[in-house]
Amino acid sequence: MRPAVFGFYHMTRKAKLTILTLAVTVFFTTGVVYVQAYHKLKPIFEVPTNKKIVALTFDISWGNTTPMPVIEILKKEAVRCTFFLSGPWVRQYPDIPQRIKADGHEIGSHGNRHVNLSTLSKAEIKKEIEEAHKAIQEVTGIEPNLIRTPNGDYNDTVIQTAEECNYRVIQWSVDSLDWMNPGVDIIVERVTKKVHPGAIILMHASDTCKQTTEALPRIIQGLKREGYELVTVSELLREAEKH
Repeated sequence: MRPAVFGFYHMTRKAKLTILTLAVTVFFTTGVVYVQAYHKLKPIFEVPTNKKIVALTFDISWGNTTPMPVIEILKKEAVRCTFFLSGPWVRQYPDIPQRIKADGHEIGSHGNRHVNLSTLSKAEIKKEIEEAHKAIQEVTGIEPNLIRTPNGDYNDTVIQTAEECNYRVIQWSVDSLDWMNPGVDIIVERVTKKVHPGAIILMHASDTCKQTTEALPRIIQGLKREGYELVTVSELLREAEKH
């Protein structure tokens, strides 16, 4: 008999998914969700529609190795999506956000410092939003009006302040968990199994995400086979406004 191996990478895919889901649930239950549960204002998680359209989104805060391969994959697959970019990253690697714009993708803000905005005062939140806005505008010429807050963290004050700065706060309804590097198969399976009409899909193009570029073509092709059209977040929101 083969000895039992309990290492993570020797587990079945189903076991990995179960462990990862539990880990993420515990993480957020003790963190962001704890903050969110006691507040009435909510960001946009998805769009109610029966039409098979979804928004593929990427957050970027670190590095210049992963973003370009992601951009090239999107170009090859003829897909436009929404990138949420951190202010300091935009200034550090200006050629990449300029390429994102040139390829016709939508650019949103991912804030300035990668900190939980709910821990800050209203004045500090406003400063974080404005600093990122200024960086994106100066580098790309775009004035973004969508923001995904760092870590997806929010409370009433964060949402109110963002709206006062003419932003809509965008979350997600499908989390690829690519930031955890759980394995390419798991990333693909999470998206293709959880996708639904009107979904906003969370992925990352920071260098810390080592498996995104391998998973992305399979995700896009799988969604297309299922009849889904991939659009930007703003296009998805406009679809909702029709009803």
